[in-house]
Amino acid sequence: MDIVLRWLDDNRPDVLCVQETKVQDKDFPLLDIESSGYNVSFRGQKSYNGVAVLSLEKQFKVSFGFDDRKQADETRLACVKVGPVYIVNTYVPQGREIDHEMYRYKLEWFKRLNRYFKKHFTPRSKLVWVGDLNIAPEPIDIHNPEQQTNHVCFHKDVREAFAKTVQWGFVDVFRKHHPEPGQYTFFDYRVKDSVKRHMGWRVDHILASRPMAKKSNDCWIDLKPRLLPKASDHTFLTAEFDV
Repeated sequence: MDIVLRWLDDNRPDVLCVQETKVQDKDFPLLDIESSGYNVSFRGQKSYNGVAVLSLEKQFKVSFGFDDRKQADETRLACVKVGPVYIVNTYVPQGREIDHEMYRYKLEWFKRLNRYFKKHFTPRSKLVWVGDLNIAPEPIDIHNPEQQTNHVCFHKDVREAFAKTVQWGFVDVFRKHHPEPGQYTFFDYRVKDSVKRHMGWRVDHILASRPMAKKSNDCWIDLKPRLLPKASDHTFLTAEFDV
């Protein structure tokens, strides 16, 4: 929380989306966030998952999870409207291993998300989809792609599932502004000095509908928080839109 609150104070984003909060709603640090000047919507559970959306403006049309009569997964998906913009904040299942049932669940999760977008929005909507998507779309999004062919965040099947969701009408805002390789948002703690050695993955994304992407001025990765003591293994990804 110290790192998040400091980052909020230094940057004052209109919206901050957080994934994998790992805290029950009754224990969520609501007071700390509201004291920093932000409104917040959240849904969590003990030890796993959890999503939150912080915003300077009041949020409208807040909902959690899927509404397709299957497992809602409320702690993995939050949808809010801030001003004229809809924001879908997701924590996509990691998948564990290629032969694990959670990997099959991950593939199905992307299909459900695709149907969710088609049901609630159109490609012309002012829509931004963000989160820890647990997917590196291209070889340039990993420091060692040749060794990750069967990784659940780079396997061809999950990359295809992600691509089909993007094809509905999204633009990868980071790649719009930064096509160069070597840009990562996740650095594994099990790899010594992974940030300094540039041994990372780009698995956190900000995707926007084409009308919103046209209004994007820049998108960047802030590595400084990842170098702080007790930091998350993911760092902040920020996009700027002129709306």
